[in-house]
Amino acid sequence: MTHTKFRLINTTLRFDDKLMRPSRHREDKLAPIRSLWEKWTHHIPMLFNPGEDVCVDEQLVLFRGRCKFRQYIPSKPAKYGLKIWVTADVETSYAWKCQIYTGKTAGSAAEVRQRAALSSLFGFTKNTTAMSYIPKRVKNVILLSSKHRDPAVTEHEKRKPVIIADYNHCKGGIDNLDKVVGSYSCRRMTHRWPQVLFYNMIDVSAFNAFLLFTAVDPSWKQANIHPVHRLLLP
Repeated sequence: MTHTKFRLINTTLRFDDKLMRPSRHREDKLAPIRSLWEKWTHHIPMLFNPGEDVCVDEQLVLFRGRCKFRQYIPSKPAKYGLKIWVTADVETSYAWKCQIYTGKTAGSAAEVRQRAALSSLFGFTKNTTAMSYIPKRVKNVILLSSKHRDPAVTEHEKRKPVIIADYNHCKGGIDNLDKVVGSYSCRRMTHRWPQVLFYNMIDVSAFNAFLLFTAVDPSWKQANIHPVHRLLLP
C-alpha cells in the first residue's frame, strides 16, 4: 500500500453511518464508534479467565483535539486525553473489561466534603465493601472492593484503610498496560477522537493477544520472566 493510499484511508475511515449520526449523538456521546466499541468489549472477556485478584483503574489515551468528554489528569504522562476505566487481571495485566468515561451525568450535584482529614467511612453489602477516605481537606478517595469484609485501617500515621494499601499493591496491572501500549503503538496523528479510540483498541488487543500467546508458550516460564516484563526490558 502506498503512503498516499494509506493517508486517504486514514482520513476517510468511519465507524458508523454519518448521515444518521446527528440524531443519535444527542442521546449518545459515543455514537460515532458505539457499535464497534460494544462488539470489541463484548469479546475481550470471553478469551481469558482472570485470577483471584483484579483491579479497576483509569487509562488515559492521549488526545488534545476537540471532544466533549476529553479529560485532564495531571498525574498521567499524557495529561490530556480520553479516560477509559479498565478492569485488569493483576497477575498478567490482561485488560479484561473497558468502559469509556463520558463525563458526569447532567444535573449531578457538586461534591461537598465536610469531614476531617484522615477520616474513613465504610459501607457494607453482602458481597462488597465501599470506603471513603479523606487524605486531606480537598480530596476524597472512594474505593469499592469485593475482597474485603471489615473496616481495617493501617497503623501508619495517615491511618489509611487496608483497602487502599491492597489497591496500591494491585494497580500495577493497569500501569503495565499503559507502559507497553505507550511504547508499542499503531496510533497515528489524527484530530478525530473515534480514530484515537480505534487505535487504542488495536493496541490493547495486541497486548492481550501477546499475553494469551505467552500463556501457552512454556519458554517464557523457563526463563522465569513475566511476559509483560519481557516487553519492558531495554
